[in-house]
Amino acid sequence: MDEMDALRQMRTTLAQEEHPDRLALRTAWRSDPAPRRRRRGFTIPLVSVAATAAAAVTAVAVLAPGGSGDGVAPGHGGQGAASGNVLLAAATSAEKAPTGRYWHTETVIGQIYGVGKSAANSYEVDARQRSITWVGQDGKGSLAIVDELGHPVAAKDMIKWRQAGSPEMVDVPNPDGTGVVTQVEMSTQASRSPRTTPGRPFDGDYFGLSAEQVAQLPTDAKALENTLLNLRGNWHAVSSTPEKQPIRSLRGAERTRALSEVASTLLSKAPAPPRVRAAAFRMLATLPGVKVGGTATDPMGRTGGVVSMPMVTTMPLGLYTAPKQLGTYERQWIIDPAGGRLLAIRDLVATPPHGSRALPPGDDGRPRRLRAADMPDRFLKTGEVASYQVFAVAEWTNTAPR
Repeated sequence: MDEMDALRQMRTTLAQEEHPDRLALRTAWRSDPAPRRRRRGFTIPLVSVAATAAAAVTAVAVLAPGGSGDGVAPGHGGQGAASGNVLLAAATSAEKAPTGRYWHTETVIGQIYGVGKSAANSYEVDARQRSITWVGQDGKGSLAIVDELGHPVAAKDMIKWRQAGSPEMVDVPNPDGTGVVTQVEMSTQASRSPRTTPGRPFDGDYFGLSAEQVAQLPTDAKALENTLLNLRGNWHAVSSTPEKQPIRSLRGAERTRALSEVASTLLSKAPAPPRVRAAAFRMLATLPGVKVGGTATDPMGRTGGVVSMPMVTTMPLGLYTAPKQLGTYERQWIIDPAGGRLLAIRDLVATPPHGSRALPPGDDGRPRRLRAADMPDRFLKTGEVASYQVFAVAEWTNTAPR
């Protein structure tokens, strides 16, 4: 994917600097026995990498995605007043946020893996990667990636991991359809790894928009929507023949999905001015199918209002990943209305992965097939968190990059 394809279309230069292991998985299809690849923590998929590039983080909080529901308080879904209250309150707060010389973000992307041979004997592991960015008003900046050690999600998972001998490396399925087994390096608790990719120059590209263009986006919700409808990308959640097209060509839930993808980037990763961020919240409040779901606690322990997106699947968009989804998910935003911030995005299992799907042939010309057994969340139950993005920091500041 071109940008954060997990944030997803935020198309940044990160996508061009894909992790060597990921690149190998994507290009070196093999017919010989599946090898094992060792990796530290979580390597962001091609699609998600781009999205991550636009974000930043500084918090060192322990992240624990939790299990089913993750503390979602009951609420009445539906558009209108309820949805507007949370989003419009956040818009009013966002509009008052200060500006500064630098845009600083820190984002954590996490994937929950089911480890084991069967659902009965499996346990869940949280593997993640953190990206830290600093961007000046000229749109130029730096990006650093921090690989973090995986850890058991809950106490029951910790017990099973210890019963298995507390392995330092655990086998996890590989959703690339290659049959390659990958591994996650483990720790007893969520922690940063000392292995950090040195900061590299970063010149953001957000769904084809430069930092300068982001700064000039309309500050009126309807005008912003009209502008974003012209953005071109691979917007279909699942497509056997992905092609770039403007969001304007989409209808119904697909259009809402695409606009929400761009809005999430404007609220978390892109160096958008306060008034543009406010317009993004207001635009979201008008989109059909957007619903309020009460309150929830994000993986950093912060509480906010829940806004659900009308999506059949939350599979990252893009040529590489779009055709691969075998399950369906509910996407939720957790929003802090008083602070005018998007705290986190999480994907809850709606329909666990099942069946299989043919994939395009690999570079060796051989046919490939994705199976439910290849999916990280193959053992997860409906309502459990399958993956998440936490926006620990997303702010304008006068503090110099460090």
